Amino acid sequence: MSDQTQPWAERTVEVPKDSGPVVPPQRDGFQRGVASVGRPKTSRTEPFPVVEQEPTGWFSPGPSRPLSWYLAQWRNGAEWTAAGGLFAFVCWGIWAISSRGDLTSPVVTFLLTLLVAGGLFALARLLGRLVWERQLGRVRRSARGAHAVTAIFLVGVGIAYLQQTDWVVSAWNWVTGG
Repeated sequence: MSDQTQPWAERTVEVPKDSGPVVPPQRDGFQRGVASVGRPKTSRTEPFPVVEQEPTGWFSPGPSRPLSWYLAQWRNGAEWTAAGGLFAFVCWGIWAISSRGDLTSPVVTFLLTLLVAGGLFALARLLGRLVWERQLGRVRRSARGAHAVTAIFLVGVGIAYLQQTDWVVSAWNWVTGG
């Protein structure tokens, strides 16, 4: 140790100058602390040539997306179908109560109506996919069109239920003066 009169000298240890850092030998020509940036990498394999496929009409392949992406689209515009379904349910309830009989047949009728509405929604989505996405090459961001078509159908069904109710028809004729 050299000069102990300095306050930091008692906490430091001198290292002999002849000993350098011990670095273990590296394999494959790599050096410690040297980045491989800019070094050309040679590939052992040759890539295959890429041939692009052109769209061929109605059944051209669209972009591949997961099913969850399509299911998330169905939520956009669902308020239209919910409003139409609520209107159809209220109108069906008025018709079913005014029939004053067994509710088995009206319940089956309403369930079949909902099944047809679901099929109409699926058909509208399929037509949208074929025409809007594949033929026109556009991306659908929501299901608002299919929900609007389904809501219009359900409102029409609700009006049809009301037209089968005698007191609603007579009240309508009294209001309109017909």
